Amino acid sequence: MSKHELPALPFVFDALEPYMDAKTVEIHWGKHHKTYVDKLNLALEKYSDLFDKTIEDLLIDLNAVPVDIRNAVRNFGGGHANHSLFWKILSPKKTKCSGKIADALNKTFGNFEEFKKQFSDKSLALFGSGWVWLVVDLKTKNLEIISTLNQDSPLSLGKKPILVIDLWEHAYYLKYQNRRNEFIESWWNLVNWNKVEELFSL
Repeated sequence: MSKHELPALPFVFDALEPYMDAKTVEIHWGKHHKTYVDKLNLALEKYSDLFDKTIEDLLIDLNAVPVDIRNAVRNFGGGHANHSLFWKILSPKKTKCSGKIADALNKTFGNFEEFKKQFSDKSLALFGSGWVWLVVDLKTKNLEIISTLNQDSPLSLGKKPILVIDLWEHAYYLKYQNRRNEFIESWWNLVNWNKVEELFSL
């Protein structure tokens, strides 16, 4: 039994410059993500046996979580899981969408540019704070672009997330202020398609 921990970043703070600035990465990871981990652990202390479960298992079956801490697990556990994936799919090195994920995107959306357009449009249209995802529906095995509000996780909806953009203002406001469109366009330069391919193939 062990508490959840803030995962190490797979890059240094300034590695994503100029698309994502070092100060934003430092605060986003070291303050926002850490707070979600800390508050998740605090909520779970009342039911210490739940520390035996992964955060993914908790979110997949939220109805099994005691009702008095369910919202805390949904919010803070979701924040932890969402951010953990967000960091994994960012890379300082330019990567190319290829392999099985490229074939699947072409089959689902017609071509990569159409997928990129639909994903960007959904990101720009999201009202308030939340996330836009590329997921695999676990029942149909189809790829889908979905959005979730606040810290809700696709895992709770029967979806397997393989790509995500964080659209909370703390993800981009220091550099882009209210120019969410510029942040979205810049974010495409950071996507680690090797990791997306790995997640898709699992």
